[in-house]
Amino acid sequence: MKEERTFTIKQIAGQIGISEDTIRYYEKIALLPQATRKPNGHRVYRQEDLDTISLIYCLKKTGMPLGEMRPFLEVSADADPAEYPELLALMQNHRQSIVSQINSLQQVVDFIDSKLEAGKIRRDCSQDTRESMSGEAEPRPVSPAEMIYFPGKTGL
Repeated sequence: MKEERTFTIKQIAGQIGISEDTIRYYEKIALLPQATRKPNGHRVYRQEDLDTISLIYCLKKTGMPLGEMRPFLEVSADADPAEYPELLALMQNHRQSIVSQINSLQQVVDFIDSKLEAGKIRRDCSQDTRESMSGEAEPRPVSPAEMIYFPGKTGL
């Protein structure tokens, strides 16, 4: 019989990229089952525990509150998603929220890129006025990404 591979808390923390205290906290609030212990009291984790901690870490990175993760953690890793339509709906809603966040952040990146391309972080308004009055340069059009900063306006 093949012996199951086990991990220390330090190995798990290092592999996933979280602190040992975080793993202990997940146990304390029962997101993780209590780890089995060696005779010396050290925690011992199995591959299933590693997979669960990885899922928690992934969901946390998406902004999901720890309390909302519980239903996902209670389902077996090899369960058929079709058997849990309510969890599927929750995950789809969470995914849509993440996509919206990505779109919002992309608008911010586009705005920053436009500032970097223009070579100026903050344009001097008096300079724009002087240039347009002298006929030397027209103000540049406002990009769609910048339009989010002007609600209700269709163009400037």
